[in-house]
Amino acid sequence: MRLTVSKRFEFAASHRYYRPELSAEQNRKEFGDKARGEYGHGHNYVAYFIFEGDVDDKSGILINVATIKERVLPLLADRYDHKYLNADTKPFDLILPTPENIARQLLLDGQELFDDVSARLKAVRLAESDRLAATAFADGRIERALRADFSAARRTYSPNLTDSENDQLFGPAASHSGHGHHYYLHLTLAGEPNEQTGTVFSEADCKRVLDQLMGEFDHKNLNTDVPSLYNLPITTEYLAKHIGDKLAKDMPLRILRLSENERFFVEYDTNQKKMSMGIRGEFFAAHRLNSSQLSADANLELYGKCNNPSGHGHNYLVEVLVEGKLDERTGTLFDLGRMNSILSEVLDCYDYKHLDLETEEFRDRTSTGENIVGSLWNKFESHFGPGLNIVRLWETPNNGFMIRK
Repeated sequence: MRLTVSKRFEFAASHRYYRPELSAEQNRKEFGDKARGEYGHGHNYVAYFIFEGDVDDKSGILINVATIKERVLPLLADRYDHKYLNADTKPFDLILPTPENIARQLLLDGQELFDDVSARLKAVRLAESDRLAATAFADGRIERALRADFSAARRTYSPNLTDSENDQLFGPAASHSGHGHHYYLHLTLAGEPNEQTGTVFSEADCKRVLDQLMGEFDHKNLNTDVPSLYNLPITTEYLAKHIGDKLAKDMPLRILRLSENERFFVEYDTNQKKMSMGIRGEFFAAHRLNSSQLSADANLELYGKCNNPSGHGHNYLVEVLVEGKLDERTGTLFDLGRMNSILSEVLDCYDYKHLDLETEEFRDRTSTGENIVGSLWNKFESHFGPGLNIVRLWETPNNGFMIRK
């Protein structure tokens, strides 16, 4: 298992997509609207610095988030925040400030800041908007992330089952009258950025492929209006596989996530042909960061205001992914009702409690995010077994913890 800790930052900057050797028309064709303005345009960027390593037994932390803030904020202020990247921040005077290139440069800048700590800066994810991001990894990999969405009607149904079997398996979702969702597609593209465009897959090609997909699925009845789905199970799992295989023919797609609501999604690995089902939940809890192995002064120095004797609290968000084999007959991966019951049972152990005073796990163990996500992993593993793939915990929107098998 691998544990990572991520810290979220924001900065505001402007940039321009423009290659001087191309004409204005060629730049517009290559980069779309991002080549329009002669003096650039802007974004409120979000950067996630992601660390990997071992948890210290005494403190219960992998890396102190205060240390991350102390080192990253000056870097962002000096080189990125309120800058015109093409002119103010090298090397973007020579290469295009695409999300891929910015993420890679942030990783290089950040690695110099943390070479004295045991935790390793594994990756930096840079979001230009809620529809476009990129991640640069320490091993050299680059990923481009896209988001698209469409609305569609459907009857959840497998042609391989009788009407009574469909009703029993899918309940009200199998009604002949149908129902609808606003689907969200999160696409992860992998590859080496093109030296000229600075992207894993060009802006123009992304638009072309996604426009074609939207034309086929958006505002359609999936059972009756999409010929490629005729005689196939109409489930979220099968839809994810179908769309993933379709897109993988035209773009370097690695992972597709299809969400039909904010608490349920399916992920499909187009390379390994593996599928996971994901669910989300939350719990509300209080805690105090305090280690019995440290002195009062050491605890205060290490945890700061999180060491407040009266405690404090969070809205904890939890995400669980379980890998399995798609049942071709039913078009399902797992019983969603059972998964949600397990999620509720596990989170109920912490919900509306003071973790240090009212749970057994944290009476003698510091309730850090690292330790909480570790305990959650153990609880979920007892239910899901070896299929458990990922558990994510967000203590706040800025602080995230993840265990991956």
